[in-house]
Amino acid sequence: MKTINFEQLEKELNAIKMDTLGKVGQQDADYIRAVVRKQRVCEWSGRILLMFGFIVPLLWVVGVLLLALAKILDNMEIGHNVMHGQYDWMNDKQLNSQQYEWDIACDGQSWHRVHNFEHHTYTNIIGKDRDFGYGLLRLSDDFKWRLKNTWQFITYLNLSVLFQWGVSYHELAGERVFIGKKKPHRDGAVLHSTLKQRFFSKGARQLIKDYVIFPLLAGPLFLWVLTGNLVANLIRNLWTSTIIFCGHFTEQTHTFKEQDCVNESQGQWYYRQVLGSSNIKGPRWFHVLTGHLSFQIEHHLFPDMPSSRYQEVAPQVQAVLQKQGIAYNTGGFFSQYASVLKRIFRYSFK
Repeated sequence: MKTINFEQLEKELNAIKMDTLGKVGQQDADYIRAVVRKQRVCEWSGRILLMFGFIVPLLWVVGVLLLALAKILDNMEIGHNVMHGQYDWMNDKQLNSQQYEWDIACDGQSWHRVHNFEHHTYTNIIGKDRDFGYGLLRLSDDFKWRLKNTWQFITYLNLSVLFQWGVSYHELAGERVFIGKKKPHRDGAVLHSTLKQRFFSKGARQLIKDYVIFPLLAGPLFLWVLTGNLVANLIRNLWTSTIIFCGHFTEQTHTFKEQDCVNESQGQWYYRQVLGSSNIKGPRWFHVLTGHLSFQIEHHLFPDMPSSRYQEVAPQVQAVLQKQGIAYNTGGFFSQYASVLKRIFRYSFK
């Protein structure tokens, strides 16, 4: 087995990062603003078409798809990446990581704590990264088998259908806010009362917006709009869940023990990011709809790099890893998703 030169790995990946960030500028600003404009056109076109379904049902279908597309763009290519600080350099309040609030039930501040900090710092370290299995699924031998794991595929389906709510509740579940005894090594940075207040406040705003305000504005077309919003949210949830699982939980992704990652160097951190990630091949439109999380390896390596740059740096990253003999896990959508399902079923049993 080839020995990894972590210093060289760090040097070469840092060079890719600095060279690419040095190119970031007007082209990237134009790109994200164009995506925002398209997202808004899709959203309002979709909402208008939902109300014409009683005349031509096909228009309702088109409206649902446009609204779902708008929600996917807001969630993946805009919200997720903006909240990583990829566009803070623009000094645009609407695209600032600390001020942006996306169109899902998850509170942005909670996302910053659990995803941006915990997950990206401690990627796949058991006991540190709460995103590994989301506390619901057994996806490695690091966890003791329990009877509930037998039907964890059903749990996975439910999580996918309600994904925005699973993400929203994620921090509260980890902190044992409502039920269970808090784990002794968990030092919550936020009071439980604050977590509950923000969870219910953001969730209520989403429910009222999609299932009360917009349907009421439609008057006699209340049910057409209500149902359309429900289906659009479902499509968004299933899409985001599937892409995220394909980037994190294929059969090839590794887990790590906390004691093995103490005092790790930047090169070792890079190595862990690569082994804990999977990419998905596809055309450009596919990458945009995934928020460029189809380049999960590059995203884990460079989370603050504008996402549209990942396709550019991917061949460079792959070349560096190949020299070091490090596997670059990538594949087509269906093969990667099949791999996720195999992992879920594999660890359903002892």
